[in-house]
Formats: sequence, C-alpha cells, structure tokens
Amino acid sequence: MAGNGEQRQPIELSELVRQLRTELKTAAAEGAEAGEQLQFELGPVEVEATVAAGRDKGASGKVRFWVVDAGGDARFTRSQTQRITLTLHPRRVGEDGTTRSPLISGDELRDEI
Repeated sequence: MAGNGEQRQPIELSELVRQLRTELKTAAAEGAEAGEQLQFELGPVEVEATVAAGRDKGASGKVRFWVVDAGGDARFTRSQTQRITLTLHPRRVGEDGTTRSPLISGDELRDEI
C-alpha cells in the first residue's frame, strides 16, 4: 500500500502491457526524431508480475488479472496470487503489412554501458 494514507488502485495486467507498449513507442519515436545514428534492435521483452485473478460481476463475468504490489496486498492471500512471466516480441507493422524488429535509440543515461 502507498504511504501517507494513500490507497493504490489495482492495475490490470492489460494496462501494464499497454503502458509498456506506450513507453517503447515513445522511446522509438524520440530516437527517430533526433536522427540518432546509433540505434538498437529491440529484442524480446520479458515482464514478470505477481497477479491475482478475479471475476468481474455482471453478465459477461470476465476473468481479469490484477498486478499485485511487490509488498503484497491484504486483500489477496498467498494462495490466490500467481507469478507470471510474459515474453513479448515487439514487431513494427508497416502500411503494407510487413513486419520488422523496431529500433530504439536515445540519449545515454548516466552509468549506462
């Protein structure tokens, strides 16, 4: 849980993947705009998360996966959570439908090799 009386809202696994996709697109766009000469091909992206499964109430009754904070959440017992690893293979799709590995670039960060 967050400090200072804040209560964190659960994050759906789909939102986690959506945000990751947005961050990768932003990094690629920034590198392209800067005309970077050094770029990197983006390989598989591995994301590990502890999730809890829950069923939405209502007619559809969809099962949703919620990312659980590393510190745990009192609402979920140990037996209700699972650790999953997703390996994503990002591909850039051209207007003609062809795919290729995306390139990323950007400013070197301090202590980055």
